[in-house]
Amino acid sequence: MSLNRFRILHLLFYATLVFSAADFSPAQSAQPAAKPTPAPAPLVPGKFVDVTDKVGVHFLHQAPHTSRKYLIETMGSGVALFDCDNDGRLDLFLVNGAPYSDPTPKGFIPQKTGPEYWNRMYHQKADGTFEDVTEKAGVQGVGYGMGVAVADYDNDGYEDLYVTAYGGNRLYHNNGNCTFTDVTEKAGVGGGGWSSSAAWVDLDNDGLLELVVDRYVTWDWEDVWCGEHREGYRGYCHPDVFPPITMLVYHNDGKGHFTEEAHKLALDKPAKALGIAFADYDRDGRVDLFIANDSMPEFVFHQKKDGTFEEVGLESGAAVNAEGQTFAGMGIDVADYDNDGWPDIVVDDLANQRYGLYQNNRDSTFNYASGESGIGAMTLLHSGWSLRFLDFDNDGLKDILIAQGHDLDTIERINPQFHYREPMLLARNTGKKFVDVSSISGDVFHEAWVGRGMAIGDIDNDGRIDAVVTTNGGPAHVLMNQTEHPGHWLMLRLIGHKSNRDGIGAVIETQTAAGKQWATVTSSSGYMSSSDPRVHIGLGTSTSASCIQIQWPSGILQTLENVKGDQQVQVEEPSQNPTAVGARPTPACGSSGR
Repeated sequence: MSLNRFRILHLLFYATLVFSAADFSPAQSAQPAAKPTPAPAPLVPGKFVDVTDKVGVHFLHQAPHTSRKYLIETMGSGVALFDCDNDGRLDLFLVNGAPYSDPTPKGFIPQKTGPEYWNRMYHQKADGTFEDVTEKAGVQGVGYGMGVAVADYDNDGYEDLYVTAYGGNRLYHNNGNCTFTDVTEKAGVGGGGWSSSAAWVDLDNDGLLELVVDRYVTWDWEDVWCGEHREGYRGYCHPDVFPPITMLVYHNDGKGHFTEEAHKLALDKPAKALGIAFADYDRDGRVDLFIANDSMPEFVFHQKKDGTFEEVGLESGAAVNAEGQTFAGMGIDVADYDNDGWPDIVVDDLANQRYGLYQNNRDSTFNYASGESGIGAMTLLHSGWSLRFLDFDNDGLKDILIAQGHDLDTIERINPQFHYREPMLLARNTGKKFVDVSSISGDVFHEAWVGRGMAIGDIDNDGRIDAVVTTNGGPAHVLMNQTEHPGHWLMLRLIGHKSNRDGIGAVIETQTAAGKQWATVTSSSGYMSSSDPRVHIGLGTSTSASCIQIQWPSGILQTLENVKGDQQVQVEEPSQNPTAVGARPTPACGSSGR
């Protein structure tokens, strides 16, 4: 992530060219004067309010900073929003760091030596405030915490926790009352190395969730000098200094045990993985994986008919930017932002690289659309970490919310136009391009943080998507969406029976008077975080959805008709396809785009 001297000079030269071109006036050109352009459409703001203190969340992430500039100091930790006791209210889990010395000897395993280093579990009470139930829940954790992934892996109706850490990953089985039992050893998912993000996904559609665990680099407290000797300061090393490492992929046997099968599935390509997402991008009925890699090509793992995977990032056009350059991939999300029925990709990175938006070409390839979409211009000077597609104003179009902050605490010494602490970014989808509405969407977008993890979900069940953001070495922030005059909405909670209990991987097509939109059920969130698996659907001015069609991972196709808006709906997977012999045929949602 850090920039060595050569990279800094190269990027500064590139930035000079970019800004020089931007400053070149038509008056200096021999070209004819351009025709007047129509006035831009008015900006439509959101309104996000920081209610952290008000709701009783008091958390301070621990990130020791040393003179050795160990890479782990820059990473931050993740956050999860999920309902731990099925009371209909989202609860909150925050991952924390651990202490180490300066210098730290090789082979050292960080330990949580006191309560200030514990991971924290907050239970939401009926009045909307949170209570710290960490000790009762039994999830204090081990090691230097990194990421979290939430899902019901054993289909017992309660959400379980998987927490990654440098120093040991942990699987916590939910006992059904927001208390947890550490079953890591029994399940065989302790892993090793520097784990980062993780995701629960049913890779083989057998109704059981697999666990895919990103790992970052091969690293062991190396005392490597990176920075400027001549000026006498030390900096964080670029990830090029450290070798890549393979992911871990655990197959679920349905009996509480997992088997690591990354090599068997051809998912063992060495990576520098920080973010993970999944979707069926070519609509062949098999889920595919997307990996955000730091300063190496991004990975697209396409699932073949035999259940193994092939890495096709370069072939698909989603591995590098428009100039064929790699970038510092951090957070990643996959969703259909243009409502054409085909999943698209967004990846954020460091300043001077532009965030990558990849529009699905519907032919197993992607178009690097950062420039034409407006994402490139608005993010050139920013550094992003966790991000998600979400419809903050319920207009039926997916916007993007991003937690930001550079990895280098010395970045302003190197380049004053970049910042270690940055406000968040809210990019509104107008249907034609994205527009930065951050500056008019609340005070939180004027506050500079060292943003890292972020999870989204409807915390107060009012139909507007909220967020929780973590910072590196700082507090967590609970951000309530109070956007005024939003559109109508629906919230779907899927209950699988033949499919996995959470319905993870199901594809939902929604038809309203304004058109169609699609969503894939997931809890995987941006960077080392886990979000509410309920599917939020903005209806715009429509008061209902005329048709909702659910393609369950089991292959069952279910249709709901004339679903009234502004409510949460629990959808149970039917026992068989309604198209089976003797059953009423399932109508499609109009002329389906799928």
